[in-house]
Amino acid sequence: MAVVAAVVAACRSAPETPPVQDSKAPSSDSAAAPPVAAATSVKPSAAATAREYRKDAAAHIYSLNSQRIYQGKLPAMLYAIGVLEVDIDRQGRVSRLHWSRAPRHAPEVVAEIERTVRAAAPYPVPSRLGKVTYVDTWLWDKGGNFQLDTLTEGQH
Repeated sequence: MAVVAAVVAACRSAPETPPVQDSKAPSSDSAAAPPVAAATSVKPSAAATAREYRKDAAAHIYSLNSQRIYQGKLPAMLYAIGVLEVDIDRQGRVSRLHWSRAPRHAPEVVAEIERTVRAAAPYPVPSRLGKVTYVDTWLWDKGGNFQLDTLTEGQH
């Protein structure tokens, strides 16, 4: 818990830009997703905006994947970078995934990120927002470890 608090305290956010719709980018729908639930209880989110909720979602993903988080500054050259939009419903479930920028050269990374996002459900309930769509950038190294842009420690 202390590690998550330290990471959240050190987080930085990039300026929020409108999502880019790419009709060629892979997209997933919850109807096609196998039901996967994380075995944890999650506190509700007090976020009032999608940008604030993104921090709660990133901390939640980090807490469930601590062994896969790249520790320290990422290398200058990453294996894959992807921008994923995630829709969270009123119960904290993933209702839709949409790639704004998919790492097409690494389809195994696309599949693993989607699996990781779905497996992390339920997310903190967006109690003030009802439901929410948040966007985060996945930074993936060659060894299969990652950081989210929301909580990144930067690059060399």
